Amino acid sequence: MQINDLILISVDDHLVEPPDMFVDHIPAKYADRAPKVVRTEDGADVWVFEGAVIPNVGLNAVAGRPKEEYGIEPTAFDEMRRGCFDVHERVKDMSAAGVLGSMNFPSFPGFSGRLFSAIPDKDLALAVIRAYNDWHVDTWCGAYPDRFIPNPLPVLWDAELAAQEVRRLAKKGVHSVTFTENPAALGYPSYHNDFWDPFWTAVSDENVVVSVHLGSSGQLAFTAPDAPVDVMITLQPMNICSAAADILWSRVIKQFPSIRFALTEGGTGWIPYFMERLDRTYDMHRAWTGQDFGDRLPSEVFREHFLTCFIVDPVGVEMRNKIGIDSVCWELDYPHSDSSWPNPAESLLQVAGNVPADELAKMTHENAMRWYSFDPFQHRTKAQSTVGALRAEVAGHDVETRPYDKGRFERTGSGIDVGDLVQRATA
Repeated sequence: MQINDLILISVDDHLVEPPDMFVDHIPAKYADRAPKVVRTEDGADVWVFEGAVIPNVGLNAVAGRPKEEYGIEPTAFDEMRRGCFDVHERVKDMSAAGVLGSMNFPSFPGFSGRLFSAIPDKDLALAVIRAYNDWHVDTWCGAYPDRFIPNPLPVLWDAELAAQEVRRLAKKGVHSVTFTENPAALGYPSYHNDFWDPFWTAVSDENVVVSVHLGSSGQLAFTAPDAPVDVMITLQPMNICSAAADILWSRVIKQFPSIRFALTEGGTGWIPYFMERLDRTYDMHRAWTGQDFGDRLPSEVFREHFLTCFIVDPVGVEMRNKIGIDSVCWELDYPHSDSSWPNPAESLLQVAGNVPADELAKMTHENAMRWYSFDPFQHRTKAQSTVGALRAEVAGHDVETRPYDKGRFERTGSGIDVGDLVQRATA
């Protein structure tokens, strides 16, 4: 397969919410209490909501920056590449990288929207979640329906309200919803509790994938308070492994046989051993634990109900058929620090250059289209969707990596100024 012939759909990217996102979507009665961006004395832009202060953490928006400048310090919007928060520039960045489609997870609310769900005023919480979702679906994804897979927030404190929101958004063509890898860690009932049944019913009825992103429980694996940060970064995929075990052994899969989960940003290299361990556990212990998958092995159930994804994962690519070639997708993770932007096709073929074309097509776009009911070819031909064709559309678009220089990320053509965004949001 030649680089220019690839078709790439990423099932895991992120957006940095622009300061004016709530202006056109929050009910007037809550306008003064909606989340707002504030510039701190040290020059960082932070979100403020109901007493909480949430910075734009540096690692969440490093596209275009050299690795030497990565870090967790707060940043300002004018320190970011515009594609982080401006949908028009995002699409240019996607095309320049040869990426056709993208599913975007949130930033400041948390990957499962836990910030909003946690506030005591539940009427405000629901209004903010719905406003966020309408902005995400109608304004962000709606600007380029051929380029984005909508991925809205859930309601976490009330499963009936969560189900209503799923059904409301399904009418807009939504087929994914974010969710937490461990609701119990956030103080909600676990996957093993029937509390969530209305939500599971809704996502099953509406053909909506429950997309579980690493870190969506607000917890990451730490071995000791004085351990280097490298330990935490290395162990991040273990959160997804834990979530997979929790869900698979729960009552959810058995009682909702059409339900589907996506395990996001956890990689795939660990999955063959994980499935072997599932089957071994089932063989040795089901007589006394009471687990019953009928005539199927847990590994077979896993392949049917769980979508997995990778950025650059040589072991996972090599073991793709043990994992299940129909449940593996590719991800870009723009604009995070693990991303292969702006050369994802080149990075992918370094580890997948020998993969047969039909299998590579499944991992790069066909599985994503099928799982998320996403058909970009309604809007453009396959010939117009390749890496080569997309790059040609935005020839000359600047994707060079450079050290930060204030104002460097300003882009012409979007018609939006960062200062205008903040002014509009605070007017």
